[in-house]
Amino acid sequence: HVPFCERRCGYCAFATVAVGERVDPAVADRYLRCIEAELASVGSLLPPGRGPASTVYLGGGTPTMLDQQQMARLLRAVADQVSLADDVEITVESNPDGLVPGQLESLRDAGVNRISFGLQSVQPRVLALLDRTHDPQLALDTVRRARVAGFDHVGLDLILGTPGERSDDVERSVLAAIDSGVDHVSAYALSVEPGTKLAARVRAGELPAPSDDDAAARYVRADELLTAAGFEWYEMSNWARAPQARSRHNLLYWRNHDWWGLGPSAHSHVAGRRWWNHA
Repeated sequence: HVPFCERRCGYCAFATVAVGERVDPAVADRYLRCIEAELASVGSLLPPGRGPASTVYLGGGTPTMLDQQQMARLLRAVADQVSLADDVEITVESNPDGLVPGQLESLRDAGVNRISFGLQSVQPRVLALLDRTHDPQLALDTVRRARVAGFDHVGLDLILGTPGERSDDVERSVLAAIDSGVDHVSAYALSVEPGTKLAARVRAGELPAPSDDDAAARYVRADELLTAAGFEWYEMSNWARAPQARSRHNLLYWRNHDWWGLGPSAHSHVAGRRWWNHA
């Protein structure tokens, strides 16, 4: 879990800190030293005789707030302490804005073979309500840039059921995601989490509470559009163009396999035991 963001989105309840356009190098170094220390506990936390890790997933926050050298250091630390499968899936989440020239190529050179961009919607007014700052066209253009950089698998994330969202808003967003050329789409129903700016706005009556029925209708329509375009629904909120495009990491969670979470608030499940880090 990489906890840094340029700013906090109004709906987000994850353990993150808004740092502006750039992470203070001293703060990034402190974070990386903590991750390296946590990785050094592999012998005491994970059982002996375990097989190699089949996936590595960097979520956030915004992992790409780490610069090229910091990201390479993080991935080296993982590889130094944990045996990785020859065909390991390494995924990074990213916002479409904030990437610097050469960053996608640097990620690919570091071994990342899967990247997921937060599109959420192509409607500017929906993005504004969610406190998202990116131009939707930029997100779609970034998909093309990721393909040029050599990424095997590129995905887009959508949010369904934002207050005031119309059915045609969702249709346009899903169709834009399909047309972008990604091989994976995630579509999550918006939930109003306690303590968020969105929850305060709903509680004050400034925004209506999201409708479960509307979200369900949006979900069904998204599935129809994605299925018609050749995507297969394979997990609650995820569709893939082909079996090899499925997120192996997501499936590990759903199948109750073992995973080890590093960083603030990260959750783990190993050998039938669960634990989580302080946020």
